[in-house]
Amino acid sequence: MPSNFVESFVVLLFEVLSLTILGRVLLSWVDPMGNMRITRVLHELTEPMLAPIRSILPATSMFDFSPIIAMLLLQAISLLIRSAL
Repeated sequence: MPSNFVESFVVLLFEVLSLTILGRVLLSWVDPMGNMRITRVLHELTEPMLAPIRSILPATSMFDFSPIIAMLLLQAISLLIRSAL
């Protein structure tokens, strides 16, 4: 029973993190200057995950692929943790 709780918690945590990144991406189209409070909150929550990825990726003109990489990494880590439990 405890591992079931842990697995559910891990799945929920990684889904929330992925949705937070997706929210940031979608709001960047609506509020590119980051004037809305929710945009700033999502930026503060996701930047610690995205900045290290962005520093490794080669510079592209207008596209930031770090959210895609972060979401793929979150899914992979979640699968690894769930398979270990």
